[in-house]
Amino acid sequence: MPGFSITMSVRLTRLLSVALIGACLAPTAFAATPAATTTHTKHKAATPKGCSLIWRGDVATAQGVVTEVALAWQKAGHGCIGLQPFNTASGLDAVATGSADLAGSARPSDNSPEDANLTFTPVAWDALVMITQASNPVSNLTLKQVHDIYYGKITNWSEVGGPNAPIDLYAVASPGDGVEYSLRELLYGRGDQSVAAPRLYVNTHQLEAGVDLNQNGLGVATLADISSNPKIKALAINGVAPNATSVGNGSYVLFTPLYLVSNPRNPKAAQVSAFIDFLQTDAAKAAMRVHAVLPYQDGAALIAVDDARRAKILAEVGETSHVTRPAPAAAPAVASTESRVAASSAVDTTIASGKSLDQRNAKDQSSASKSADAGQSGKTYTVVKGDTLSLIAKQHSVEVSQLREWNHLKSDNIKLGQVLLLSSN
Repeated sequence: MPGFSITMSVRLTRLLSVALIGACLAPTAFAATPAATTTHTKHKAATPKGCSLIWRGDVATAQGVVTEVALAWQKAGHGCIGLQPFNTASGLDAVATGSADLAGSARPSDNSPEDANLTFTPVAWDALVMITQASNPVSNLTLKQVHDIYYGKITNWSEVGGPNAPIDLYAVASPGDGVEYSLRELLYGRGDQSVAAPRLYVNTHQLEAGVDLNQNGLGVATLADISSNPKIKALAINGVAPNATSVGNGSYVLFTPLYLVSNPRNPKAAQVSAFIDFLQTDAAKAAMRVHAVLPYQDGAALIAVDDARRAKILAEVGETSHVTRPAPAAAPAVASTESRVAASSAVDTTIASGKSLDQRNAKDQSSASKSADAGQSGKTYTVVKGDTLSLIAKQHSVEVSQLREWNHLKSDNIKLGQVLLLSSN
């Protein structure tokens, strides 16, 4: 096919190498699938019989947008769209090389050379949700707590109001994964921020399966993708639960656009454009709302407050932005003054609630530390399951280095049942 490269992209090379590393860390997380070993050395994908377009991309966009809309498209007499849900990197690579006509992504262009010749069109709004097993007693996290968990500053559920058990943080291994990238951009101002997530999965469906099996698991997915899974729950953020209403009015502040990605050099560009335009029809909008996804143009108020929301989130967690976001390919709808003010107020209220919760948590921890401090001299502590030296130090208002010195420890390794001195006396 003229105009498309036949070499393996940098994006796919990184995906395969990281996936191999991730397989060593979490072997049960990787399901055997032909998509994981695709090299795109051939231009033409295996097109299902009768399908004129091929879509490939992340499972979040497939679940939230494309699966239902493709059925509506076919019902309207436009033909079949072959769906190949896998992950963001594979979709973008397939569109870049010509083995797919459309990709799905939960992030915009990252301004990399690989994305430079692709067009990212926002088509819907979904929510980034922190997920854990339904039996986990924790129901809410603040933005600051999520930020600190991913940084490795918070490592135990007891630090966020849960049981004394380690937080097993899961992430998607693929570089530039849409869901992971978008969350990190909101929390750190940069989508490629490194995080303390040792358990890596090839896509969000595999991550969700891991969380489903582990009460201590935690990861990020999208609201649309988990809406039909009763074994997983989405945590409230700053006291606001994610749902169609809270996403639509902006009070759930981790709302995020979903994108369809195209290549203007594709010989089927006119058909691709027609499908993207179809998403503005009533039939397509109804299809998207099946999974609580908000059509992009219907979220005009969210577009209007997006930049301010990002700045306020970064201010709450103590970060600054490191990126300049590209303008969307689609012209944004104009929000009414009333809806724009309401969304802005909702964002402000949620951010303020988070700050209040963080202050209350800090006060409670300080009071607990002072109480422990009052009778601490000469006392000991017995290590229980889930303990780390840093967690014990934090709970008893001492330094890790002091615990090592008082107990003659050569490292931070501790054993279940080990008795530690909590002072020099």
